[in-house]
Amino acid sequence: MLIKPNKSNVKLIINLQEVYEIRDRKERELAYYAKQLEELHQKMGFIKQEINLTHTIIDIIETEKVVDLREYVENKRNESS
Repeated sequence: MLIKPNKSNVKLIINLQEVYEIRDRKERELAYYAKQLEELHQKMGFIKQEINLTHTIIDIIETEKVVDLREYVENKRNESS
């Protein structure tokens, strides 16, 4: 008995090769995004370090911990005179 295909009883054929190709493509895509994420984490680390350095510089300036080198040298010269 032959069954004519119609919308209600269409048979699906799964091509295993296509499934393997889809899997391989998705694995490559995942590896690519994992590498991108790693690079972004590294860049974030550098930016956080720069922000911390900037905060330190601002703190030094605000608390007047900066030594005026010209004034320091002049004071040393005056002390030794």
